[in-house]
Amino acid sequence: MDDNTASPDSTVSPQQMDRASAGRLMKLATYAAVGVASTLIVVKFAAWLMTDSVSLLSTLIDSFLDVAASTVNLLAVRHALEPADEEHRFGHGKAESLAGLAQSAFISGSAVFLLLQAGERLFNPSPVLNTAIGYGVMVFSIVATLALVGFQKYVAKRTQSMAIAADSAHYTMDVLVNISVIVSLFLASEMGWQIADPLFAIAISFYILHGAYEIGIEAYHVLMDRELPDDDREKIRTLAMKHPQVMSMHDLRTRQSGPDVFIQMHLEMSGELSLIEAHDIAEDVMHRVEAAYPRAEVLIHEDPAGIEEDHAFED
Repeated sequence: MDDNTASPDSTVSPQQMDRASAGRLMKLATYAAVGVASTLIVVKFAAWLMTDSVSLLSTLIDSFLDVAASTVNLLAVRHALEPADEEHRFGHGKAESLAGLAQSAFISGSAVFLLLQAGERLFNPSPVLNTAIGYGVMVFSIVATLALVGFQKYVAKRTQSMAIAADSAHYTMDVLVNISVIVSLFLASEMGWQIADPLFAIAISFYILHGAYEIGIEAYHVLMDRELPDDDREKIRTLAMKHPQVMSMHDLRTRQSGPDVFIQMHLEMSGELSLIEAHDIAEDVMHRVEAAYPRAEVLIHEDPAGIEEDHAFED
């Protein structure tokens, strides 16, 4: 009897600890993003005043948007980590996806503004000044952003946070943008190709728009309760069918909300089983799936085999 009462606690407690640790990591990642972006704004603004480079201006604008997007991320992650309540029984995880859509809008806005600035400079080119300062600022930006991206990727892998993953993808683009600015500064100052500065800025803006689309479409899919990938669904099916008394499975439904996963399924068993026997089988399957997906909430409906019924989905 003592063993039976102890097992649920041993199952739940590690999940609660994992969630608490994940929450701390996610919050730390959002604070780091806001801190790095704010620092880069100050450094890039000073460098832009000294160089008058539109490519450098593009990275300054992007850093302003970084602060706005990362601040939205910070607030969204804090909200997403709040526990489920009576009005939000499935938790608040979709706040992360809303933050992803907001990031997509922020990034798109910065790309459009940059296009306008670069287009004006394309027809009215001007020399780039103090390129040594520009080089130094870009190298500093690349090093700082790479450190942030490395930490964000670590956090995203550990927590499965969409908001942190989207922010990491965003800052990864920033690294590439900063590298391209160094190239444009070199071409403009050393080779006299003044047109290189606005051309690189235009290319950067289109790259930013592509990244905004990728972030936005992923957030849209989560908000629309898209199923988990086929590999995960097949893994869940395999885990369920491993139990010798499970005869069939149907109506598998899955979705993700922030770091949380929700899994529903129907299991067919012999109609000769008692209610408590069927319940024990479903509990065993549930624990197997939860072991593979620690943050999953698994709901199983037991069906007696041979009963004709309409299935919502054929799996």
